[in-house]
Amino acid sequence: MDQRTGADCRPQGRASPSSATREAATTRPGSVTALEIAPPGVSAPLGATGSGGGVNFSVFSKDASRIDLLLFGNADATEPSHVIPLDPQAHRTYHYWHTRVPDIGPGQVYGYRAAGPYEPDRGLRFDADKLLLDPYGRAVAVPRAYDRRAAARPGSSVATGMKSVVTDRNRYDWQGDRPLGRPFAETIIYELHVRRLHAPSQLGRRARQARHLRGPD
Repeated sequence: MDQRTGADCRPQGRASPSSATREAATTRPGSVTALEIAPPGVSAPLGATGSGGGVNFSVFSKDASRIDLLLFGNADATEPSHVIPLDPQAHRTYHYWHTRVPDIGPGQVYGYRAAGPYEPDRGLRFDADKLLLDPYGRAVAVPRAYDRRAAARPGSSVATGMKSVVTDRNRYDWQGDRPLGRPFAETIIYELHVRRLHAPSQLGRRARQARHLRGPD
């Protein structure tokens, strides 16, 4: 339940694909209607979560009118192997778009496309041709043809854009690292930019700041 609006944010029941979704599936090469291969899934957790022989995808967008999930065979693929248009009636709960794709797992390369209003005065610049990273993703694949400037040019950026990768959180090697277990009341959160932190002109000042925050020995 969303505390701000009282809207029910629990996953909704399965519905039939809308006519717009079916049209998108037939007009985009390699597309499939989402409900034919992927159940609606659940809205939480956000990101790509693998379990039970499949992956649940969930992403937030308040203003999108349509979102496509793109699956790729590898990072250098210039076209997706599957395009799964998410239906706003069946695959949207509140502002969360979600689906579950069976028979895939960690290592799957993917991305999104989002259609919606282009209204810069409102901060909205949707472009359904552009490949988008998962903002909740935990790994990124950079293709050999990566071109950052291509995202600013008209047309598709599928062949030149970075892509997200499904990960298995349980496989991450922490190399013995453990949480500090320090209470938040005794914690200072200090935001820094790595490049500026390591600039020669900044090292002395940062060291003095660190000593000030640490206090007397």
